[in-house]
Amino acid sequence: MTRLFCLFLTLMALVPMGTVYAESTPPAAADGAGDAEPDQSTGLPLPRYASLKSDNVYVRTGPSMDYPIKWIYKKEGLPVEIIQEFDAWRKIRDPAGEIGWAHKILLSGKKTALITADEPATVYKDKDMEKPIVKFEKGVIVNVEECQKLMCRVHFAPYKGWIEKKYIWGVYGSDIFN
Repeated sequence: MTRLFCLFLTLMALVPMGTVYAESTPPAAADGAGDAEPDQSTGLPLPRYASLKSDNVYVRTGPSMDYPIKWIYKKEGLPVEIIQEFDAWRKIRDPAGEIGWAHKILLSGKKTALITADEPATVYKDKDMEKPIVKFEKGVIVNVEECQKLMCRVHFAPYKGWIEKKYIWGVYGSDIFN
């Protein structure tokens, strides 16, 4: 009986692997930002921004646990760009332009942005840009609450204010939302 059970477990382990390799060929890679097109699995536009849900996100060379780990992100909230979807996996691009695959449970729809300006970026009290309240150095991650045509309202406790889109990575120039 034990032999039969072991044989059954072995067969069960092999069958799904064959199916995964036979039927799980990811779609062709996206060539960059391009026009946003809905993906068949989620219906959400691609590309789009997301953020890392934890401070321990494994990025792999392909869309499966069978692929080796490329690197591990250690910064919760880091914005990433989803450029492709395959099953429960998302092909992401980080602010440095590095690309890899992360499982969807490690990503969040929470809007964040990374300050990319070489000079300190000024955050203003209002959209009129008359009252500066703080300056953020390159590399600071802020929460994005709202975006208008040229500016976004960001939050980095205890500061809230408006920053020009050109100083952040994590929203598109055309993004407008509240």
